[in-house]
Order: sequence, then structure tokens, then C-alpha cells
Amino acid sequence: MKLSKVLVPVVGRKIDDDALQSAFTLARPHKARIYVIYVIEVPRTRPLDDEMESEIEKGERYLEHAEKLASAAGSKVETELLQAREVGPAIVDEAVERGVDAIVLGIGSKKRFGEYALGTTTNYVLRNAPCAVLVYREPLQDHE
Repeated sequence: MKLSKVLVPVVGRKIDDDALQSAFTLARPHKARIYVIYVIEVPRTRPLDDEMESEIEKGERYLEHAEKLASAAGSKVETELLQAREVGPAIVDEAVERGVDAIVLGIGSKKRFGEYALGTTTNYVLRNAPCAVLVYREPLQDHE
């Protein structure tokens, strides 16, 4: 697969660092551009452009962290902080708008009702992304 643009959505968890490292490795041989986005989910009870200061600060801190990881890995990233009603559609919209070839998505390993569950964001991205989606899952927390 030839890559020219890769999108990495992040939320500030350890798994995001691993997903970023994977994106750097994938992008390097192709000299692909890497876009890192942090999406703040805005409740419907608030205006979409509401200044959610603590979330904005958290997002900006993590995007700065992603830039430092990229620099240490010899890569460059473009970062963007977004606000949306739902994270999944925001990721897919961003992939379409930027014309990316792949999304690298770091996901947790939570179980729901005793079974592993992907969650609504991951399901949405897998069903609707117009490009390849690489899912990087952290190890399961409970090895039953």
C-alpha cells in the first residue's frame, strides 16, 4: 500500500503513543504526511463552539506531546484540535477532508458484560472510513 497521508486520532492515553509510533514507522518509507487530531466531544446541551477550557488544555498538551514524540522519532506531524458532537464522524470527516490513505487508531481493551467491545467510535470509523484503518489495541487487561 502506498501511503502519502496518515491520520492518527488521539485522546491522551498511553495507547496513543504506541499508535503514533506505528504511524511513524508506516509513514517513513513513503515520506507520508502524518496528521494528528484530538477531538473534544461537545455535549448537545452546550453550543458546539463552547470554550471547554479543561478539555482544550488537555488536548493541546497531548498534541504538544505528539509533536515531541514525532521529533524524537525523526518525523514531523501536523496537529489539530477539533470540537464535534461525536468523535467517530469527526474522524471520518477529517479523513475525507484531508484525503488520507490510512487511519491509525489506538484503542483500549475494555470489556463490557464480560466480552471485549470495540466501542462506538471504533465501530463507526471501521464502518465508514473511506481508507484503510489500522487498529492498534492495547493488551487485554483481564486475561480470562
